Amino acid sequence: MKDDSKLIDMALAGDRAAFGQLVHRYQDRLFASMLQVTGSADDAEDVVQDAFVRAFVKLHTFQRQSQFFTWLYRIAFNSALSRRRRKRNTVSLEHARESAGLEPIDKVEAPDASMIRDDRVQTVRSALDQLTEDHRVILVLREMQDCAYEDIAEILEISIGTVRSRLSRARAALKLVLEEILAQEESQRG
Repeated sequence: MKDDSKLIDMALAGDRAAFGQLVHRYQDRLFASMLQVTGSADDAEDVVQDAFVRAFVKLHTFQRQSQFFTWLYRIAFNSALSRRRRKRNTVSLEHARESAGLEPIDKVEAPDASMIRDDRVQTVRSALDQLTEDHRVILVLREMQDCAYEDIAEILEISIGTVRSRLSRARAALKLVLEEILAQEESQRG
């Protein structure tokens, strides 16, 4: 298996199959990332396709100061943000879950385990939706995509210090929102 740098060189020399290997290597990972950012499988698919087209057209501008996936992720992330700003329609959590096809059911688990997990996932998604875009994005990158601080800084084009402080504020905001949601649920039961 060729490394990214070799495939990029081959693609820049006109070998479309080399770029195809890069697409094959990263399409699933990028789709999973964009699904978390967009909340919709259709939107994530469109964003990923757009990102690969843009990356192919702009491949000659890739300076190789970062990993190829980081550069590609930034392209996709910016595309997702642009798309979100244009849309500005909020999608219901149920619709997002249905279109994303998330949470497969494990046939071995207890009958109520899936329902409890679904409730927890829905609670966290609901809390994430209530955060500012800056807070939601940084939490998705760090906690769900497990990106390194350096990669987050590069993707969001901010300093590492800003990544740390924004992440700290985002975690605190998420905690408050989750506490509010759980308190509301408890009072409805009570």
